[in-house]
Amino acid sequence: YFDEIHTIDILDCNGGDHGYPFATNFNPEINLREVSANGSYWENGHWVETEPMEIKREYDFPEVGKKDMYLLHHEEIESLAKNIPGVKRIRFFMTFGQSYLTQFQGQEIVPIQFLKALLPDPASLGPRTVGKTNIGCIFNGVKDGKEKTIYIYNVCDHQECYKEVGSQAISYTTGVPAMIGAAMIVNKIWDKDGVFNIEEFDPDPFMEMLNEYGLPWVVEENPEVVR
Repeated sequence: YFDEIHTIDILDCNGGDHGYPFATNFNPEINLREVSANGSYWENGHWVETEPMEIKREYDFPEVGKKDMYLLHHEEIESLAKNIPGVKRIRFFMTFGQSYLTQFQGQEIVPIQFLKALLPDPASLGPRTVGKTNIGCIFNGVKDGKEKTIYIYNVCDHQECYKEVGSQAISYTTGVPAMIGAAMIVNKIWDKDGVFNIEEFDPDPFMEMLNEYGLPWVVEENPEVVR
């Protein structure tokens, strides 16, 4: 799609509703660290650190609608910054509902296992979660001498996932790509000596398997960008 990539915005939207005022979709400690840790993003060759949940944007997600999303630090932006030559900015945003944030933001919760005992078991959310996720990346760069912006994303329905595997879409969208990555290695489609990150391999067979195994993706030309 690009000869050069200038910016990447990774957008992770869970538009589902399980009916609880607060519940974590997976490990409670990880979720709470996400909202309490400093954020960061890569810009012009260095890292910029932000206060927890300092940067907020609203985005109109296809098939989901307008949601509030917040800039977080996420591990994949570290390797992307190293492995994509010349990239000027990489950011990661995740959606959080207001009830999620106002109940815990700024409060000290110790020990974490006490909180975990009070929350619904993430596995119990599957049968009651409705709505969809939208997870994707907005790329800006140059192709054939012209500036270009595309949005690659997939939409996953919580109830359809539960019918198929007995779990909601957060587990599905986390597990299926990991399975496909393992299949790439087992079948020696990705076969190099050493340690590599996913962006250092041929993406085409991985993307083809996403279409085959329940996470079909869409490419949107000239999407709304994140300011």
